[in-house]
Amino acid sequence: MSSTPYSTLDGVSHPYYPVDATVPFYVANTTPLLTILFSFAGLIAGFVVLCIAVSKYVNPKLRRSDVAVIAWFAVCGFLHLFFEGYFVLNHKTIPGSQDLFAQLWKEYGLSDSRYLTADPFMIWIETLTVLIWGPLSLLTIYFIATEQTALRHITQVVVCIGHLYGVALYYGTCHYVERYQGLRYSRPEWVYYWGYYAGMNAPWGVVPVLLLWGSVKEIKRAFEDGAGRKNL
Repeated sequence: MSSTPYSTLDGVSHPYYPVDATVPFYVANTTPLLTILFSFAGLIAGFVVLCIAVSKYVNPKLRRSDVAVIAWFAVCGFLHLFFEGYFVLNHKTIPGSQDLFAQLWKEYGLSDSRYLTADPFMIWIETLTVLIWGPLSLLTIYFIATEQTALRHITQVVVCIGHLYGVALYYGTCHYVERYQGLRYSRPEWVYYWGYYAGMNAPWGVVPVLLLWGSVKEIKRAFEDGAGRKNL
């Protein structure tokens, strides 16, 4: 994390942009960044391995492509339910907390300080993410593992559209305030804007498109097969 402090009107120093943002009760992280990142990566990896193991136990004949999709939705489910769920429940106390997830949010906040200022848009969009996209991600895993193909593609399409809509709103709101109001939520260093803000969210603008394309092909094939049987 950057060590450059800024003081706001409430007297609390912090390293976030805009420099006059109010981040109540902020205290700097005490855990080294690499320790935070590796701990978080370990939690995600453990959850993904668990979801894959359970899915393979339920259905040992899973294809590799399905296992890859399960891994993706496991990552989504973990982030939505636990990491973003933590934000929704604790957004008021994150700046002053030293929990693992709080320190992660404070680090990510260098690229988007709205997560540390109780921004209403972020609280609302993350609440929807926790309540809708998190459970549906895990439900999609269940449908894949149990080979309920029709239901799998229904939930897959819904979640993918939700992810694309969410990432469009996320990028769009930042672009709007930056372009038309001259307000930046990210520090100027390359790693924060392009690495954290742009890079870490980019997969939710790419992977859903690929999964949607796969679902569209499967749905198209199903309709064509049904039409073919009717013509026999």
